Amino acid sequence: MAAPAVQVASALSVPLLSAILGGAIALLFLAGYLRRKRADIAHVPPSATAAAAAQQVRPSNQPRKGSRPHHHAAAADKEAAKKHHHLDLNTLRGHTDCVTALSFSGDAGSLATVCADGAVRVFRIDDASSKSFKILKIDLPAGAHPTAIAFSEGTSSVVVAAQALLGSSLYMYADVSAPPTGGNKQQGKLSPPEIKWDHKKIHGKESVLNLAAARATHGTGDGSTIVISCSEATDIKIWHGKSGKELGTVDTNQLKNNMADISPNGRFIAAAAFTADVKVWEIVYSKDSSVKEVNRVMQLKGHKSAVTSLCFTPDSEKIITASKDGTIRVWNINVRYHLDEDPKTLRVLAIPLHDSEGSPCLYNHMGISPDGKVLAVTSGSTLQWLCAETGAVLDTAEKAHEGDIAGIAWAPRTIPNGGAPAFLLATCGEDKKVKLWLAPEDDPRPSRIGSNVVHPKETQHKRSRIMIGCFDM
Repeated sequence: MAAPAVQVASALSVPLLSAILGGAIALLFLAGYLRRKRADIAHVPPSATAAAAAQQVRPSNQPRKGSRPHHHAAAADKEAAKKHHHLDLNTLRGHTDCVTALSFSGDAGSLATVCADGAVRVFRIDDASSKSFKILKIDLPAGAHPTAIAFSEGTSSVVVAAQALLGSSLYMYADVSAPPTGGNKQQGKLSPPEIKWDHKKIHGKESVLNLAAARATHGTGDGSTIVISCSEATDIKIWHGKSGKELGTVDTNQLKNNMADISPNGRFIAAAAFTADVKVWEIVYSKDSSVKEVNRVMQLKGHKSAVTSLCFTPDSEKIITASKDGTIRVWNINVRYHLDEDPKTLRVLAIPLHDSEGSPCLYNHMGISPDGKVLAVTSGSTLQWLCAETGAVLDTAEKAHEGDIAGIAWAPRTIPNGGAPAFLLATCGEDKKVKLWLAPEDDPRPSRIGSNVVHPKETQHKRSRIMIGCFDM
């Protein structure tokens, strides 16, 4: 019996010894871990342990002492990101859809916009740097989608082009200069402006690409506002701003129009269309200041491809054109056309903006500053300021809007900007915003073109006075 007992004991001793040895090793590891943990805790500063304890008992929705709430930080970041360019001065808000066009009043104190939400908004701009602006909102008739706008008589009325199922219409709203009551942004208790005149299907079923307006000061003109409406087809109509009377119609006969403009003195009309030539008409006024006739008097030949945009200089004696051929041309139209004297090309400038493949971009909108020195142009969402004499890029704002820029307009005179007068450019786009921009600085040399001579001593506010000396033709 002894032998079997010895065998059983031997068989049990091996697992038992293994278990005892394994337990001893585990105890050693555990003891080492506890020693290291105590050492780590001993090296943690008391303030840190207290903060950790406080963090464990603090409710999840209570901000830490001295920290900014998340929504305040987000608002600050958004405000900082809003002005991504040093010339970006201000943003006019309140639109709920794409802003399709805009126009300044003659005194530069009001800016009218049209929006795809079917409303016209008139902003009162007493100071361009203001944090808020008084707004007068005008709802168009049901089914009318506004596409263009222009001030008619000073600051008191606007002409709006709108598209409907049956075609495009014109509406003239009077008494738009009255600000809202109580300093509110909304219309308040004021009665909405009235429609003084309207015309339906003015271009058949075609929509209006743009409106342009000017005071008839040339010749025997009486200073009344003349408005032109440019159809997306080939016709352009001339209207008396106050009465709504149709004064004439011209046809480009160039397949389709891109846009049209009227000279600041109400004398000439020019159209950018499908072909490379730019046609120019003259409005002839009778002795009683009425419009006698509208005659085609010139044709600007020189571009090799379609002209996408154009504008008159402030003196009404020159036209600036941009073409798909990659060039900008400055034309002198102050010629004796009745003696068969042709308009002259003063400058041919290369378009400096190129796409990723190195091809010149197309300028969709163009406008020149009231002092005749800075040329603002747009391509897609990019805004550029050029010196029209040299074509030099003065500044560029890429992605000036989140989407394509739909329209631009220069204030016709200086606007207060925190106490200093400034010339401003307004832009609108698909991002529901209207932005106000300062113009870039430049060499303060005396200059003249389309404006009075400006001397260096007048440039104490360079950014406000804008581009002294860019033109010298």
